[in-house]
Amino acid sequence: MKPISSKQEEFLRTEHGRINLLSGSVRSGKTYISLIAWALFVGSMPANNEFIMVGKTVTALKRNCLNLLVDLIGSNNFKFNLSQKSASLFGRRVWLEGANDERSESKIRGMTLAGAYCDELTLFPQGFYMMLLSRLSVRGAQLYATTNPDVPTHWVKAEIIDNEKIQYQLDYWHFTLDDDDIGFNDPQYIIDLKVSNTGVFYDRYILGKWVKAEGLIYPMFDRRLHVVPTIPHPYEQYQISCDYGTLNPLSMGLWGLHQGIWYRVKEFYHDGRKDGQKTDDEYYTDLEKLVGNLKIKCIVIDPSAASFITLIRRRGKFTVRQADNAVLDGIRNTATALKQGIIKFNDCCEATFKEFEVYGWDEKALEDTPVKENDHAMDEIRYFVMTNKLAVPRRKSLLD
Repeated sequence: MKPISSKQEEFLRTEHGRINLLSGSVRSGKTYISLIAWALFVGSMPANNEFIMVGKTVTALKRNCLNLLVDLIGSNNFKFNLSQKSASLFGRRVWLEGANDERSESKIRGMTLAGAYCDELTLFPQGFYMMLLSRLSVRGAQLYATTNPDVPTHWVKAEIIDNEKIQYQLDYWHFTLDDDDIGFNDPQYIIDLKVSNTGVFYDRYILGKWVKAEGLIYPMFDRRLHVVPTIPHPYEQYQISCDYGTLNPLSMGLWGLHQGIWYRVKEFYHDGRKDGQKTDDEYYTDLEKLVGNLKIKCIVIDPSAASFITLIRRRGKFTVRQADNAVLDGIRNTATALKQGIIKFNDCCEATFKEFEVYGWDEKALEDTPVKENDHAMDEIRYFVMTNKLAVPRRKSLLD
């Protein structure tokens, strides 16, 4: 086991409760130290007891926790089989489950458990958590959970952290990047994290605060930094991004890669309500005009645009790549791409600039939700960034 920080050592030395929740910033050591505590707890319980480890999906659980647990205690002490959704930890049976929707709680009904480990608890349905808690019926049973913060109204904040009725059984720990007092994180990596995150994402993922998303979604967009003159470059590759609409606007962007930066070379934007509705055939003609005689690697398009995707494929000229349309991760990664300067925009993309400057969070919503207005160029830019995985950490951390 690698050296641990003072905060992590304090957590290990403290007597834990029935519910042990570790919340805070990314890369602050929550997962690392919680898995050590989890392994020690399981190993201390009678060998005939059963346990469970849960992630949003079993695949996410493997990526975030199972592989790390093998590294921490060795393959002789921890073995897992994803296809059987089971593991052995110090000879104790551990079930593996995903909790991706409200129906997931049916998977654990009837279980009798001595312990549970939950990765990224805010991604779980509340019903699953409540059922899981009721399954911890063995004397001395404990639950360990990690999470990054979310909105202040999230059930984890309201029903666990702020719930006075359960404080007697709750051991709550808040971790920040500054708790790393032994240098597990590369200092430049920390700088990159802080520079890359902004607004609500900085408050949550860097400061570890439970805050509501408010104001502009991309406050870091600045015409002086992100807009460049429309000057021809020897682009190495071209792609198209597309958000399809009939009455709602259709937005397409032509992107060119030059010296590690993706430029939005030009755009097409048509509002069916204002300028008249177009057919898919007419939009395909607009697509060809946008492309001209350039060689396009692919068209990144929202998977819901079924009719337009079918038409493009039937014509046989372009390759279609269905977009990764995850909203919040896409917004966060687009914000990172803007902060890192890896996407820029030619000064002819005026429809894009207008959307950037008004695209905001719905402050009446209980969850993080963009206002569904002035968002069509914003959506297809998000598709482009997410599908091409442009905003990725430059350095790895050893803590989480």
